[in-house]
Amino acid sequence: MTPGFAKTTVTAAMVAVLVSGCASDGSGMTETGKGAAIGTAGGAAAGALIGSLSADAGKGALIGAVGGALVGSMVGAYMEEQRQNFEKVLAPEIASGAIVVQKLPDHQILVRMTGATAFAVDSDQIQPAFYSTLDKISGVVNKYGKTQLAVSGHTDSTGSAEYNQKLSERRAASVARYLENQGVLPQRIYSAGYGASQPIATNDTEAGRRLNRRVDILIMPITSES
Repeated sequence: MTPGFAKTTVTAAMVAVLVSGCASDGSGMTETGKGAAIGTAGGAAAGALIGSLSADAGKGALIGAVGGALVGSMVGAYMEEQRQNFEKVLAPEIASGAIVVQKLPDHQILVRMTGATAFAVDSDQIQPAFYSTLDKISGVVNKYGKTQLAVSGHTDSTGSAEYNQKLSERRAASVARYLENQGVLPQRIYSAGYGASQPIATNDTEAGRRLNRRVDILIMPITSES
């Protein structure tokens, strides 16, 4: 990796130890609730790892590439305005269930797209009907350039673990490439595949499996803190 180039592919093995504790805690939660907890923990783990990878790759160079870091109270206002912008431009997709926009702790934003909408079954090629949605996402991401993006692919539990892992990596990479082609700085983007290891719903029903087949974009502010 060249100095200052922060684009990295993160594999599921790197976060397995961080999320494994959520899989069976004996808390009596429903399967859907457990899945949501695992997904949330996975996002936090990915964010922590990406922050570490960014530092290793040269955070100073990344801050320079985006024209300076966010500081102090401007972080919260910047990210909240960005979240509201996402909700405005993606209102039709949110209403139809194709996209979820969620505010997370530490001023992070999750933009979640369903695999059933973005990709054909067993394919890593983005469906043309979804281009306009990704164009909207790219537009907002380019407007708010002082952020890092973790693009993560996820599958249901159907099929082998090896197949699901590779498919999730390819789908995440497809979305990352699309964003880059729309002008998003590659230094800001990380691509990760998690296979079926981070469900947000039960895999026992088709409705649950459909929710688990997804690509998430975790958007984090770029600050001067390590």
